[in-house]
Amino acid sequence: MPLKERDTHDVYLVLGANIGDRQKNILQALQYLQGRASVEKVSSFYETEPLDVVDQPPFLNLACQLRTDMEPFVLLRYVKSIELRMGRSEAMSSLPRPIDFDILIYDNVLVNENGLVLPHPRMAERAFAVVPLAEIAPGLKPPGFSRTLGEIAAEIDTSGVKKVEKSLRFSLERDIQQSSPSIPLSLSKVGVTGLKRILRMTQNGGESLFFAEMDLFAYLDREHSGVHMSRFSDVIENLTEEISLEPSSTIEAIAEKLARRIARTQQTECSEVHIRARYPLKKLTPLSGKSVEELYTFVGIASCKGEEVKTITGVEVEGMTVCPCAQDMMRSHSRKLLLEEGFEEKEVERILQLVPMASHNQRGKGTLLIGGDWPVRGEHLVNILEASMSSETYELLKRTDEFFVVNKAHLNPMFTEDVVREVFRNLVDIYPDLPDDTFVLVKQENMESIHQHNAFAERSGTLGAVRRELAEGGASLENITLQEWLHR
Repeated sequence: MPLKERDTHDVYLVLGANIGDRQKNILQALQYLQGRASVEKVSSFYETEPLDVVDQPPFLNLACQLRTDMEPFVLLRYVKSIELRMGRSEAMSSLPRPIDFDILIYDNVLVNENGLVLPHPRMAERAFAVVPLAEIAPGLKPPGFSRTLGEIAAEIDTSGVKKVEKSLRFSLERDIQQSSPSIPLSLSKVGVTGLKRILRMTQNGGESLFFAEMDLFAYLDREHSGVHMSRFSDVIENLTEEISLEPSSTIEAIAEKLARRIARTQQTECSEVHIRARYPLKKLTPLSGKSVEELYTFVGIASCKGEEVKTITGVEVEGMTVCPCAQDMMRSHSRKLLLEEGFEEKEVERILQLVPMASHNQRGKGTLLIGGDWPVRGEHLVNILEASMSSETYELLKRTDEFFVVNKAHLNPMFTEDVVREVFRNLVDIYPDLPDDTFVLVKQENMESIHQHNAFAERSGTLGAVRRELAEGGASLENITLQEWLHR
């Protein structure tokens, strides 16, 4: 039988310490709590004078809200075990101690048995408990109380409670990042790479989750030693809730918001954000018609320079290519064998046209990036890339589907260079209304099956230049890279 889910409860605690590294002790205790509970909210740190035995160091206190499936007495035993683990004994109840837990509120229940009283009987008299509690739950009215925590905190004497910085950072005498570097040289990109987040977005009335990896950059001028690395993460965290509440969004729209926020928080001339998000799309297998989900990589890029922002939308897609050169050699060899066996030249040509020729094949990865103000859907770019290779691929295939993919690919052999050109031709045909100043980057990398190297091809520039070259002939003199388009 499946296990029944246990009910969870809202619990409010105050943690305190007045010997050792007080902040470190409290943070360690919070980490231990998460073995059986989810920490939902945490207050600032507050320094308070001891109440009963005053001849001891001041306490550092913090309040937190937990979600837990532990019943009250199980929770009490658990926090006591953490106190023991961290070096507190029963004899230290009124003496200096490395950690102290007070369970103050447990759901909306009243408890008074076996030494446990809930809500805590002296809670309203203790400023060290009420002040941090009121910070995280000002509107909460504890069971049996007629006033909210915010109202109690407004009336209680808080003169012995002092708010302190909620971190383990050292107070630096100066801002090192803002000082002048020993070598006065500007840097085009400084930042963080490989930030991993889950992006929650609502699209078409439904909620979608994207696993995303982000690179965040800022321009650094010659007068400053460095950027504030922590601010990049702060930008992500501060936008998380905003992103999840948007009625609709795109990867590139998120990149644009991040780029604007980074430029402002880093006080820099320009910033740049790259996001790669993995997301499934439904496909039908070619012959069996089975519905399958395939993972694709969606790309969003934004650069911010002053008030101007440029965005890129794109996709990365895997497919299959078949080598035309090896196939041509197999065709020549087959022609020679058939002629030696006595077949007429006309019969040989007919056979070679009917029977797909063997060749080595590659798994290819194509990238298509579109830059400009004209909205393009990533799903459509996926289809353009897949249609431009020898064949699309599928994670799950029946035998008939395998035959279809292999046969299709060998009837449509393509070099890496062919794929890039085919993508551009398809893009021009499918999007005749895309403006000429639209930036396009197409690249294809084939993982060779019989060589120990990969084959690569790329073209980037404006769509207008590509259209003119396809229509009029003659090589285009344009050579605009992604970075040049983003920052020109």
